[in-house]
Amino acid sequence: MRTLRWTIATGVTVAAAVWVLHATGVKIDPKDLHTFADAQSLTPGTFHKIAPDALPQPYATKSSANFGKPIPRPEGAMPKAPAGFKVELYATGFDQPRQIRTAPNGDLFVAESLLGEVKIVRGYKDGKPEEVSTFATGLKRPFGINFYPAGTNPQWVYVGNTDSVVRFPYKNGDLKATGQAETVVPELPANGNHWTRDIVFSKDGKSMYVAVGSSDNVDEKHNNEKRANILEFTPDGKYVGIYASGIRNPVGLGVNPETGEVWCSVNERDELGDNLVPDYITHVQKGGFYGWPWYYLGAHQDPRHAGQHPELKDKITVPDVLMQPHNASLGLTFYEGKMFPKEYEGDLFAAEHGSWNRAIRAGHEVVRVPLEKGRASGVYEDFLTGFVTPDGQSWGRPVGVAVGKEGAIYVTDDGVKVIWRVSYGK
Repeated sequence: MRTLRWTIATGVTVAAAVWVLHATGVKIDPKDLHTFADAQSLTPGTFHKIAPDALPQPYATKSSANFGKPIPRPEGAMPKAPAGFKVELYATGFDQPRQIRTAPNGDLFVAESLLGEVKIVRGYKDGKPEEVSTFATGLKRPFGINFYPAGTNPQWVYVGNTDSVVRFPYKNGDLKATGQAETVVPELPANGNHWTRDIVFSKDGKSMYVAVGSSDNVDEKHNNEKRANILEFTPDGKYVGIYASGIRNPVGLGVNPETGEVWCSVNERDELGDNLVPDYITHVQKGGFYGWPWYYLGAHQDPRHAGQHPELKDKITVPDVLMQPHNASLGLTFYEGKMFPKEYEGDLFAAEHGSWNRAIRAGHEVVRVPLEKGRASGVYEDFLTGFVTPDGQSWGRPVGVAVGKEGAIYVTDDGVKVIWRVSYGK
C-alpha cells in the first residue's frame, strides 16, 4: 500500500482523514496537512482535499486581477508527471486547441475554437502524429465534441457551437466530414463571458446533455432559464428540460462508464478573495441545485445576495471534489485504458486552465481524481504540473484531456498551442 502526500483545508479532522483512507484505498499521513496551493509550487503526486466547512470568509483577502498572456515556453521547459510516466510534445501548429475527444477508431478530434474548426489528429510514430486533417469548418466557437451512438461504429459526430448543437454524418476513419452539418439544437443562449458548450450522451443513448454557463459572474438578471445549467435533450434535439441547475459555468462534461452518472467540472464565482470560491468537479445529481448565484458549496450565502432566497439554503447539493479557487477547471475524462498502473483504472483526469482572480496563480495543471467504485472522496492529485515558472509566470494552459486507444493521455494546451502525450513505462 502506498503512502501519499496530500493537502487538506484547515479544519478537517483526523476522522475525516481516516474516511478518506477507507474510500480511496491509499494510506494517508494525517500529519502532512496543508491549505491552498499556488501553481508554481505544485508537485506531481501531491494529494489535496478542501472541505466545504473549512473555507475562509468572503473578502478575507482583496479581489485580485492577475491577468496576463502566457509567456513563450522557456527553453527546455516540459510538464512534469509522477515517476514512471513520460511526457512528450506530441503535436504542434494549432491556433487554439480546446476540447479533445477520442473516436472509437483512436483518432483524436480537437476543437479549434477561434478558427471555427474541428481537426483530427491520427496515429503515433516516433513521438509525432502520422496525420492531421481538418474535419469541419465554418463552425461558431466550437467546443464540445462527441460520437453517437456509442460503440465501435458511430453514425454521427456532434459538435457544440456556442449557440447551437450540430452533427455531421460519420463513419470510422473519416478524416473529413462527408456531409453538411445538420442543426440538432438550433438555439442555445450565446454571448456573455461563458461560451463553451460541451456535449455528452447518457450510457443508454437516450439522452444528450449540454453544458451552458452563466453570462456573467453573479448577476442572475442577465441570465435566462437555460443558463448556468446542464440541459437535457434527446439525441435528435428535442428539449427535455433542465437536468441540474445553479451551476455557474459547467465547462467539461463526462459520463462515468462504471456508474453511468453525468460528471462536470465547474468554474465558480469571482471577486470574493483569493481562496473563494473553490472550483469543483462532481457527479451531477439529477434535479440538483448547486447554489448559483445566491449560495456556494452548500449553505454559504454570497454576500452580494445577502438575505435573498433563504428558502434555498438547505436545498443545495454539495459537490464531490473542491478544487483550488480560480483554477478554471475545464475538460475531463475517465481512464479506461490499460497502459497506466491498475490503480489508475476508472479514475478521472481533468485539465485546470488557470484564471485571473487570484494574487498568486492557481491551476495550470492536470489533476487526477481517484474513484472507488465510481465514487470520489473529495481528494485529488496533482498529476501533470510545471506549466508555471518558479517566479509565477505561466507558459502552458491545459484545456482538454483524452485517453488514447493505446492508453496514453493526450492534453490540449492553448497557452503554447500544442498537444502533450503522457505515457507510462518504456
